[in-house]
Amino acid sequence: MNFTINEVANKFGLTAHTLRFYDKEGLLPFIARNKSGNRMFTELDLNWVAMICCLKDTGMPIKDIKQYTDWCTQGSETIDSRKTMLTAHRNQVLKQIDDLKNNLELIDSKIAIYNDPDKARMMDQQLDKITTEN
Repeated sequence: MNFTINEVANKFGLTAHTLRFYDKEGLLPFIARNKSGNRMFTELDLNWVAMICCLKDTGMPIKDIKQYTDWCTQGSETIDSRKTMLTAHRNQVLKQIDDLKNNLELIDSKIAIYNDPDKARMMDQQLDKITTEN
């Protein structure tokens, strides 16, 4: 089954413009075109778009995704390079997750304070003290 660029864009929450940009940047080297020159995506292409979105959504720069794409098109001799790149990226993602968990804990602690009227009053008293000292 083939999919149009708009169908793929809708499926991944992207715009057709974004997919065209990815294609122009060399991130979609496998995409075929029909007789009219329109991009036609296969199920395998959707898997590739999903990988691009995953890498992009987790903070990998386009130039690095391009490098990964280039290595993929070169075949199995680049598996070690791809694995090294993805392992390093995975470690960065894990760090982001840890950072987000720490930030979430701080947010949750503030919400807990706001849910406790006694603690909220204490915060107001501390604020009053600070503003009167300045």
